[in-house]
Amino acid sequence: MTDMILHGMGPSPSADLVGSILGVEAEDNDFKQQRSTLRKTNSSRMVTPETRNGSHSKSPEDSVAKDPPMQIVWRNVLVFIYLHAAALYGFYLCFTAAKPSTLAWSFFLFLFGGFGITGGAHRLWAHRCYKAKLPLRIFAAVAQTIAVQNDIYEWSRDHRVHHKFSETDADPHNARRGFFFAHVGWLLCKKHPEVIRRGKTVDVSDLLQDPVVVFQRKYYIPLVLTLCFTMPAVVPWYYWGESFKTSFFVASIFRYVFTLNVTWLVNSAAHIWGNHPYDKGINPAENRAVAFLTSGEGWHNYHHVFPWDYKAAELGNYSMNMTTAAIDFFEWLGLAYDLKSVPDRIVRSRVHRTGDGSHPFSLEDSEFTAEDIKQEEEFCEIIPQDTKN
Repeated sequence: MTDMILHGMGPSPSADLVGSILGVEAEDNDFKQQRSTLRKTNSSRMVTPETRNGSHSKSPEDSVAKDPPMQIVWRNVLVFIYLHAAALYGFYLCFTAAKPSTLAWSFFLFLFGGFGITGGAHRLWAHRCYKAKLPLRIFAAVAQTIAVQNDIYEWSRDHRVHHKFSETDADPHNARRGFFFAHVGWLLCKKHPEVIRRGKTVDVSDLLQDPVVVFQRKYYIPLVLTLCFTMPAVVPWYYWGESFKTSFFVASIFRYVFTLNVTWLVNSAAHIWGNHPYDKGINPAENRAVAFLTSGEGWHNYHHVFPWDYKAAELGNYSMNMTTAAIDFFEWLGLAYDLKSVPDRIVRSRVHRTGDGSHPFSLEDSEFTAEDIKQEEEFCEIIPQDTKN
């Protein structure tokens, strides 16, 4: 059954089991091509992630006139049915059998794994919002493995594709196809051909400079088996006498599936519901509920306009953005550095230029000139290109 669970996760462009973390093998050619490209261009500067100015580089062919028929991957469907049924049983055990220590342990793993996604795969590796020293990169990689949402290389690649081609057929979880598709449906069917075709145009060779990323990808399957499914269940069983069944269904399965659904809300709810104070012309919205559940990932309108900001939000309000609090803490420890953010004047300019009027800045008399707008656009283009760790 563990093998089935593993087969259900992540995006694989060519394998029958779309989204499989075992797609590492199916995507080996793509991985090797990126490494080959890196070797050939190692003396040149790495290209910064394609999301620097918040634009989506769309063209008419991004959304084809006639979509190919959807091909459902039934093995994925069965895996997710099992996972969610098992998670419901785990949820039941939370109230009827689990010890308080097991519940606390599960919550800790939820927060820890969540940081691996939000502060690690997303803000550190996908967007290069800040730099991290080796101990922090290892810490974030372990956390990201516990969350099991694909290895860092694959997660970051798909996320860059999502930003570059947001809400087109080349977007892996295109929210224009509805809430269910953006939430989980994209993992239950084969990828749209545009996702595969356009995805090859996104450079992720900078990730291959990080030995942590390369190591995790190489040993991802045993790492997942150990860190996501075995270790969370063994600790309560061994240290405070919890039954192994309760430990497994609560700390491993329920915690894991809850983390999945919370993360998926960023792709679905935060692309459908909320206001658009920074850019009313795009789907991503400011969603407070999602921000709370994901430790700060729900301020999505801002994030898609300024994707390189390490806060993924305009304000550093820790109560609704614990990921920012964690990154600031690691900066204080000297483990995180070069934190990127957006000057206040640039934010104000964008609010007045493209916002929907819901931002407090919109109530101010605009004193921004064409020169200010030009400076804003130039700032969005001229972002530090150094992506080395």
